[in-house]
Amino acid sequence: MSEDAPVNTGAAVVWPDDYSAYLAVRRMQTKLHRWAGEDASRRFGDLHNLIYDPAFLVHAWERVSSNAGARTPGVDKATVAWIEARIGVVTFLGRIRDSLKAGEFQSVHVRQVMIPKASGKLRKLGIPTVADRVVQTSLKLVLEPIFEADFLPCSYGFRPNRRTHDAIAEIHHLASEPINYRWVLEADIAACFDEIGHTPLLGRIRRRIKDKRVCALVKAFLKAGVMTTTGDREETITGTPQGGPLSPLLANIALSELDEHFHRQWQQEMGTQSQRAKRIRNGLGNWRLIRFADDFVIMVSGKRSHAEALREEVAAVLAPLGLRLSPEKTRVVHIDEGFDFLGMHIRRQRKRGTQKYYVYTKPSRKAIQAIKDKVKARTYRSTRHMGLDEVITSLNRLLAGWANYFRHGVSKDVFNAIDSHAWSRLMRWIRAKYQGKNRLGMKELRRRFCDKGWRFACNGVVFTGASSVAVTRYRYRGSKIPTPWTPDPATAACGSTGGTARGEPVALRGARRVRRAGRGNGLVARPAPRPGPTLRGAEAPGGTGCPRSKRRRPKGNRKPAPLCPVLPPGGAAQLAGYRAWCPGAKAR
Repeated sequence: MSEDAPVNTGAAVVWPDDYSAYLAVRRMQTKLHRWAGEDASRRFGDLHNLIYDPAFLVHAWERVSSNAGARTPGVDKATVAWIEARIGVVTFLGRIRDSLKAGEFQSVHVRQVMIPKASGKLRKLGIPTVADRVVQTSLKLVLEPIFEADFLPCSYGFRPNRRTHDAIAEIHHLASEPINYRWVLEADIAACFDEIGHTPLLGRIRRRIKDKRVCALVKAFLKAGVMTTTGDREETITGTPQGGPLSPLLANIALSELDEHFHRQWQQEMGTQSQRAKRIRNGLGNWRLIRFADDFVIMVSGKRSHAEALREEVAAVLAPLGLRLSPEKTRVVHIDEGFDFLGMHIRRQRKRGTQKYYVYTKPSRKAIQAIKDKVKARTYRSTRHMGLDEVITSLNRLLAGWANYFRHGVSKDVFNAIDSHAWSRLMRWIRAKYQGKNRLGMKELRRRFCDKGWRFACNGVVFTGASSVAVTRYRYRGSKIPTPWTPDPATAACGSTGGTARGEPVALRGARRVRRAGRGNGLVARPAPRPGPTLRGAEAPGGTGCPRSKRRRPKGNRKPAPLCPVLPPGGAAQLAGYRAWCPGAKAR
C-alpha cells in the first residue's frame, strides 16, 4: 500500500484511479502473503484499516462493477448502474468508508434466489446488496493472501492461479503408470455452503486474525440473514450464503481441515517411497486427496476395502464442521470403470490397436447432453424471428466456449458429434423459417445457404462449431503452483522489494487499460533490447570480440558477409554499449 495513503489520519480522502489502486493493493497483498509464509504461527492485527483504505475500496468496486452480477440487485433493489447514475461512485464509496471507519457498518440480509441444478433439485443463492459486495470483496482482498499461505496444494477450487484442469491433471498423473492409484473414493459434501458451522469456521479464522473488528465483520456477514422468495426473513444459524464474493474463501478456510488431516497422514506415514512400499507389503494402502471446493476424490493405491474405510474417516473429519457426505454422490469405483469429475469422464482403457492401457479424459455424458440442450434452445421455433447470421454467431460462441473448456482431453470425436447435432438443428431451423408454398429441398438449401460443401454461411458469418477449437494436452503443473503474490525468483535474487509478483500481467487484465502518460506519470521508457538471444562466451558484451568482425569467405558469386551488424535505433547510451561490444557496428 502506498505510504501516503490516508488510513489513520483526518486528511481529505484522495481516491486513486483504477490502475494505481490495483498496484497499491497488489503491493500490500504481496507483503501480507510473504509475512504469512515466513511465520506460520503469526496472527495479524490492525487489518481493519486496510478494508476501508481508498485503494482497496476502489479495487473492490472495480471487481464488483465488472462482474456479470453487477446487473443483479439485492434486497435494496440497487444495481451498479443505478448507483453510478444516481449517487456517484465516489460518494457511494465515501459513505462505505465512513461507516467502516466509525464501526457503524451493518450488513443487510441477502436476497434468496433458487436456480435449478442438473439433478433436478434447486440450489439456493444469496444475493447481497452492492454495498455488502464491495465490503466483502475488500475483506477478501485482505484475507485471501494470508490464508493462501496456509492452503495446501491438494485444493484447487476458488483459488487464484488454479483451475479445474489442474485437479484433473493431478488425477490423471496419479492414476497413470508408474504410480497406479487405481481405486477412487468419489465424494461430495451435502449442502456444503448451507451447513458450515459458524463456530468452527470463526475459530479457524482467529488462528490467523487477531483483529477483533475484522472477525466481527466476518461474523456479521455470516449472521446477516436471508430474505426468502416469499418475502420472509430467516436467520442464518449455519452456512455462508452461496453467491457472495466472500463465500468461496470462507468455504476453503473451513474445508482446509480436511486437507490438513490427509496431509498429516501423508507426511507421517506415506511421505517417502520406502514408507509407501512398506505399507503395501503389510497389506495397507496409500492415498492422496484432490479437492475442488466441496467436490473431492481420494485416489487409493491398494484394495477396495482401503477406499471403503476412508469413507468413515472423511465423515469423522467433517462432523465437527457441521458437514456430512452426500450418500447418493459418494461411491467407490475402480479407474477402469470410470467416473465423472468436474465435467470430465476419467477412465483407464485399452488403446485401440494395442494391448497397452492408458488413462483417458473426455467430456462426460452429462456435459454433452447439457450443450445439446443449449443448442436446441437456440434453434427452437421461438428464435425464428432472428436472422440466420445472428443464430450462427450465437451457436459459434456457445460451442467455442464449451470446446475451450473440454479441449484438454480426448475430445475431437465428441466435438465432431456436437457439430453434427448443431448442423442438423440449424438445417431444420432454416427449412422451417424459409419454406414457402413448397417445402425447401436439400439441393436448394445447399445452393442458398452454404458456401463450401455443406457449411452454412450468411452475410459473411460462417458456421464453425466446436471443431474449430484445437485439442491440446494440458501441461501438468505439479503441486507447487505459484500464487499471484509469489515473488519472481530473479527479482528476489536481486534483493528487490518493489513487490513485483509473478502473474501480475495476467491480473492486470481485470484493470482498465489507461495510458499512464495521461495520468501525469509520464511515458514509461522501454528497456533496451539485448544484443541477441543466443550470445554466449566471446559473443556476449564484454567478451573477447565480435564474432562477425572477421570477413567470412564467400561461396560462389555470393557477396561477402558484412563486417558487423546494423544496430537498431536507440539512445546514445544504448549505442555506446553496442559499440563497446563491437566497435565496427553502424547505427541505422
